[in-house]
Amino acid sequence: MRLLEMKSPGEFSLIHVATHDTLPYAILSHTWTDQEVTYKDLISGTGKSKSGYEKIKFCGEQAAKDGLRYFWVDTCCIDKSNLTELSKAINSMFRWYRNAKKCYVYLTDVSTPGDDVYVQANQSTWEVAFRSSRWFTRGWTLQELIAPAEVEFFSQERKLLGDKRSLEKLIYEITRIPFQALRGDPFSDFSIAERKRWVAQRQTTEEEDLVYCLLGLCEVSMPPIYGEGKEVALKRLEMTVKWFSTNESEPKDLKDNTASFIVPFGRNLNFIGRGTQLTEVEAKLFTGGRMTKVAITGLGGIGKTQLLLELVYRIRDRYKDCLVIWIPATNTESLHQAYREVARQLKIPGSDEDKADAKKLVQNYLSKESVGRWLLVFDNADDVNMWITVSRSGSGRLIDCLPRSEQGCIVFTTRDRKTAVKLAHQNIVEVPEMGEDVAIQLLQKCLVDPDLVNNRPDTTALLKELTYLPLAIVQAAAYINENGIAFADYLSLLAEQEEDVIDLLSEEFEDDGRYDNIKNPVATTWLISFEQIRYRDPLAADYLSFMACIDPKDIPQSLLPAGRSRKKEIDAIGTLDAYSFIIKRVADQALDLHRLVHLATRNWLQQNDLITQWTERAIIRLEEVFPNDDHQNRTTWRTYLPHVCYALMSDEAGKDGETRIALSRRFGACLLSDGRYNEAEVPFVEVMERHKSVFGEEHPSTLTSMANLASTYRNQGRWKEAEDLEVQVMETRKRVLGQEHPSTLTSMANLASTYQNQGRWKEAEDLGVQVMETRKRVLGQEHPDTLISMANLASTFWNQGRWKKAEDLEVQVMETRKRVLGQEHPDTLTSMANLASTFWNQGRWKKAEDLDVQVMETRKRVLGQEHPDTLTSMANLASTFWNQGRWKEAEDLGVQVMETSLRVLGQEHPDTLTSMANLASTYRNQGRWKRAEDLEVQVMETSLRVLGQEHPSTLTSMANLASTYRNQGRWKKAEDLEVQVMETSLRVLGQEHPDTLTSMANLASTFWNQGRWKEAEDLGVQVMETSLRVLGQEHPSTLISMANLASTYRNQGRWKKAEDLEVQVMETSLRVLGQEHPDTLTSMANLASTFWNQGRWKEAEDLEVQVMETSLRVLGQEHPDTLTSMANLASTFWNQGRWKEAEDLDVQVMETRKRVLGQEHPDTLASMNNLALTWKGLGRDKKALKLMEECVLLLTRIIGTHHPNTLSSRAILLEWQTNELEIDP
Repeated sequence: MRLLEMKSPGEFSLIHVATHDTLPYAILSHTWTDQEVTYKDLISGTGKSKSGYEKIKFCGEQAAKDGLRYFWVDTCCIDKSNLTELSKAINSMFRWYRNAKKCYVYLTDVSTPGDDVYVQANQSTWEVAFRSSRWFTRGWTLQELIAPAEVEFFSQERKLLGDKRSLEKLIYEITRIPFQALRGDPFSDFSIAERKRWVAQRQTTEEEDLVYCLLGLCEVSMPPIYGEGKEVALKRLEMTVKWFSTNESEPKDLKDNTASFIVPFGRNLNFIGRGTQLTEVEAKLFTGGRMTKVAITGLGGIGKTQLLLELVYRIRDRYKDCLVIWIPATNTESLHQAYREVARQLKIPGSDEDKADAKKLVQNYLSKESVGRWLLVFDNADDVNMWITVSRSGSGRLIDCLPRSEQGCIVFTTRDRKTAVKLAHQNIVEVPEMGEDVAIQLLQKCLVDPDLVNNRPDTTALLKELTYLPLAIVQAAAYINENGIAFADYLSLLAEQEEDVIDLLSEEFEDDGRYDNIKNPVATTWLISFEQIRYRDPLAADYLSFMACIDPKDIPQSLLPAGRSRKKEIDAIGTLDAYSFIIKRVADQALDLHRLVHLATRNWLQQNDLITQWTERAIIRLEEVFPNDDHQNRTTWRTYLPHVCYALMSDEAGKDGETRIALSRRFGACLLSDGRYNEAEVPFVEVMERHKSVFGEEHPSTLTSMANLASTYRNQGRWKEAEDLEVQVMETRKRVLGQEHPSTLTSMANLASTYQNQGRWKEAEDLGVQVMETRKRVLGQEHPDTLISMANLASTFWNQGRWKKAEDLEVQVMETRKRVLGQEHPDTLTSMANLASTFWNQGRWKKAEDLDVQVMETRKRVLGQEHPDTLTSMANLASTFWNQGRWKEAEDLGVQVMETSLRVLGQEHPDTLTSMANLASTYRNQGRWKRAEDLEVQVMETSLRVLGQEHPSTLTSMANLASTYRNQGRWKKAEDLEVQVMETSLRVLGQEHPDTLTSMANLASTFWNQGRWKEAEDLGVQVMETSLRVLGQEHPSTLISMANLASTYRNQGRWKKAEDLEVQVMETSLRVLGQEHPDTLTSMANLASTFWNQGRWKEAEDLEVQVMETSLRVLGQEHPDTLTSMANLASTFWNQGRWKEAEDLDVQVMETRKRVLGQEHPDTLASMNNLALTWKGLGRDKKALKLMEECVLLLTRIIGTHHPNTLSSRAILLEWQTNELEIDP
């Protein structure tokens, strides 16, 4: 302790006195104000101006009058900023007052006139004030009244009122404390309940002090934990008192084995699991004739104490002659008191002496061979400094006081692995997270209703939320038992706001297997460790505070704030790892913070008003390290994204400041690049609103933020909102920056892109032309921005089906970029890919393929195999293979693209979903409908969840799945989806949008397949007329709509109307697309089909021959469209009775399809059906029957019993079988 010594009037100095020294001193008792002189004030010499300085002068002067050189005043003799010192002082306070020669009670609210004689003779003048003095209402003054032998009371004028003996009756009337207690009778004469009543009506500034002031009166020690609350502190006190009281029986000789088990708890009947750790510890004990020290380490609440408790009972059961001693080692005071009690119980000579060093006595005793086998355990040995630092009393290091004997073993439990290494070297046993099965058993054992665990989903969810932490499980069970609720109810409580969860996890509960040196509630169980870390390693505490303000999982070490040196950083991380607060991801150089530790640390920061400060520090640090959205930074920003999101979305984060806005802007850009459009909207809106308020509506930064938000809306398919913002940006830039400013032209280009997405081709074209011409004039023909505008305009032409104009521009852009930027520049490669796409739409597959291969190989070499642009080029090539009917090559590439996208971009990225849809389309065209369906369902469900029901990509995914249902003949499911898509498209996109028209055409096709010709016709007419008006007569989509309507007329037998439309489509296709374009060939085949249905075989044959020959020349012999044209011609021969010519073609088609598409492809099965019919026509009934039987079996197995094709072939087969065909020999 520290004592004050008066050097001269009004001047004092502090001296340090060992606790066993007996220097006489006086002590002051008073009530505190905000003008007290603190330890730091006294050291710095800054406290003399405070009114509290007069109290110190009074005490010093009064002590001198009484012949005492030294005195003690609590305000300045304790350094309250030192938590260890404060804890020691609180536990020593009663003894310090008891050992004082004089205690002076200074009553500032009792005033007395006259001298000492007058005051004492006229008690009535001050008695009323004395009775109502604040001093008698304060908690700490209780022990200050009882502990000292001599207590003197003084008025504010420093007049002596009397002492404890002379004022005994008055004091009794005020306090109702028995005379015997005031006179110093033993506390054993008064029950604990009675002692608690003495403090019942008193008050303290901190509610916990109302309990801590009872420590001396109850003759126990325990560490103070401010913030735990009065009730928790009281339960800890009761448990501590109970522990000492259960070990007060007089021990007998150790050899009688009647006092050999000094353990504060009974066996935990709910203990479960931990068999591996128990076996590991037991295997290290009592082996090889030497003493062993073992440390059990793990996170607070993981179950170390319970494991130790089970261990000591097992040792007791195994070794009947083994002395077992349990020492709580939370702090020095509790350890010393436990040592004293152990020495007393063992009746070690000298243990009853006041100056006895119990540690040395126990050490010497256990080091004797005559004692026999013993096990000494230290629970909660978390403070390494307590063990390795020389005490101020000079009694040496605690670690040096451990006994040594070949017959003994020592076991420690500690949260700190570094402490474990110091105490037990390599003999460390880690207590890991509890497994789910064992956690379920523990939960079941703790429940009043054990059947609750039968609800496995809720049980699993609850344990996962509690992170399988035993302490959390026991606490949750206690709450569930007390309130009679289900697991789902408790889970809903855990899902509440953070502060509500803290309240829930701070709920106190009874647990006979724990003394209260460690607080019970989960939310506060790590406070002791945290305080130790703050004292021992401030940088580690800073890291913990920092990590509490970001996401607790996968925290890159590079994200942590820099320390003074690399060693300090490594040490800080090592400290947190030693306390099991973090889990290291060695390979990733990253950390995981235990979820409940994260929550508890945030709680501590909130209680200490530090949460806002640390959140802002986290945002500043994130802004320093968070990169832009370039692809090469993707790995980095994807790692940081969860942490940026957590910090920015925190309620504690300030909404202002340039640092936050800069971070929000990059955050939004990275989310946008990652296809997380809905999430990107939030930061972009925030940035825009902030810029508007700070810079104004027309500032360039505000306009840029508006453009970014518009881009997000465009990607969300919210084209109207995108358009409104883009128009505003464009008009403002025109007015403020001028018509030809680069930023103005960019805003015009953006608006054109939005028009294009809305299918407003004319408006997109007009803006595109204006931008291109202006850039040519202002920036020059070869400027990158000029080339971009030319490429954008080409894209508009492309969407209008104006392939030649698109091609001309794209060739020009590509050649210029090759010359200016180089052959391998990303922009050059993009222009080559665009041109390939135009070739693709023209049916010029070879030219498209050559460009696609060149682009893909270059991107692989330059950008890398996993770059998004490389994946796009692979998907383009797969699409080219797909259109050529090269399904296997398309599939191989499609699988590669999808798997890479899943790994690099993630399952929910739009590009990944597109790759899955493309692969599904390939499966669909191969007739592998189940695989197609599985992928398409996955794409649709993900799109619904991530993009929303009204996003264009979601609608496309629904349409794709409907198409697969249609191919399977599942008309109802296809129709339901298509109706939903059409109605949503009408509402969101409008009646004239190309995607809306496509959805109407798809539904018409489903009606068509069901023979609902009128409904198909009505929709078909509507689609065609709208396409003619909006897209124009020559647009490919318009021609398709005309062909679809013609097909409906054909199936209704309205040959003339079908023919008129089909002639118009064919002639337009020949003129616009050319004779060799696949769409032109399709239009010719459609017209031939109409001739065929009218029995106009010659006209049908002429067209079909032309289609087949052109297909053979342009597409090749094995292309699916070529094979279809051959099958169509064979059908025409068949209807003319030209069986041999039909057979030759049918055999060729079937064999090629088997080889190219496979035996089970629907087209192969159709060709088998056709050939069987041809053989029947040739009278080769046996071969026909056999082939048809094979065909029906395959149809039934592959496309299902109820598919229209299966039903048709089966009907034919049954007819042949029923008529008992004559089979040719």
